[in-house]
Amino acid sequence: MVSRVLILLYALVSYALFTLSFLYALGFVGNYVVPKSIDVGTSSNLGEAVIVNLLLMSLFALQHSVMARPAFKRWSAKLLPAACQRSTYVLLSSLILLLLFWQWRPIPIVIWQTEGLAAGLLTSVHWLGWLIAFASTHMIDHFDLFGLRQAFVAWRGVEMPAQSFRTPLLYKLVRHPIMLGFLLAFWATPEMTIGHLLFALANTAYILVALQFEERDLIAVFGTAYQDYRRRVPMLLPGPFVRRQTEDRQPIGSPQ
Repeated sequence: MVSRVLILLYALVSYALFTLSFLYALGFVGNYVVPKSIDVGTSSNLGEAVIVNLLLMSLFALQHSVMARPAFKRWSAKLLPAACQRSTYVLLSSLILLLLFWQWRPIPIVIWQTEGLAAGLLTSVHWLGWLIAFASTHMIDHFDLFGLRQAFVAWRGVEMPAQSFRTPLLYKLVRHPIMLGFLLAFWATPEMTIGHLLFALANTAYILVALQFEERDLIAVFGTAYQDYRRRVPMLLPGPFVRRQTEDRQPIGSPQ
């Protein structure tokens, strides 16, 4: 019972740090409220800023991708209880994000700047992106995605139910609505600086590469069910697709 309680507390702390990092990210990317953001803070020379920022984003990408792979999960299972694995992933991701926010070097050289209706439209798309990203986590299983479900199942002392493959709401339009939301939030800004552009470009490149690995893992887990889903539904940009004739009731979810 003590170990179950500790696993649950660990998951709650990890989720609290995720919440903190996510809320700070809203202000960081949009230059709202927070004391240091993507364009606000102590400036460095251009070369130093580019190198430091790329290293910070590379660290996040490396951790995020390596820990999501099945081989790493099998290795970490020798060191951590299964119920802690997702929470550990969330904890380290959140800590690295907070490190990025802390050590980020702004490059506030303006590339474009809009006003009036155009600025309002871009700001609206920016917030729509964040809404899509957050809402999409609840369309599948938010608490499973961030490790709380696994901890609560372990606390109850029962076996973890099998993952279920569903394509609810936005998942009928694109295969990765969470990533689509992030891209909208990163790119839609009324004022684009060199620092913001570097952030958007690096994260876009990471997302496009990481999704290739994630799709490979999903095919390995769900086989023809996911391959059929790939044929019918685009990855990131919504477009026409053939609706399935009967409701899909096969198990779906992200192994990440």
